[in-house]
Amino acid sequence: MAKRVIIVDDSRAVIATAELALDEMISSGVIEFKSYLNPAELLGKLQSGQESFDLLISDVNMPEMNGLDLAREIKKDERYKTKPILVLTTESSNDMKMAGKEIGVTGWMVKPFSDDKLVKSLKMVLGV
Repeated sequence: MAKRVIIVDDSRAVIATAELALDEMISSGVIEFKSYLNPAELLGKLQSGQESFDLLISDVNMPEMNGLDLAREIKKDERYKTKPILVLTTESSNDMKMAGKEIGVTGWMVKPFSDDKLVKSLKMVLGV
């Protein structure tokens, strides 16, 4: 069964780049890929049970809600407490990374990212 991967980023270009990088995993049925531009919309759908994921990839700097606040809210929910969250961001400060780690973020990738690194990270986190 395909693993459900959601990416939330306010940049359509980043979402398109990630989808292209993951194309082989998507087309072979290893993962199911869904994207959101708005973290608040995603959070609402997760909380209401309209959405779920096996892995969330999130930007940090987004309007309405930043990715660390999103991760913090998601990790409060028992259904998602143990689900992996990868941060994909331009932020590279140790303070930011430590804040993510304290919230329970699984990994941190700095933009721009390489296709190979993204694919390798997903395979490792999802065990596929």
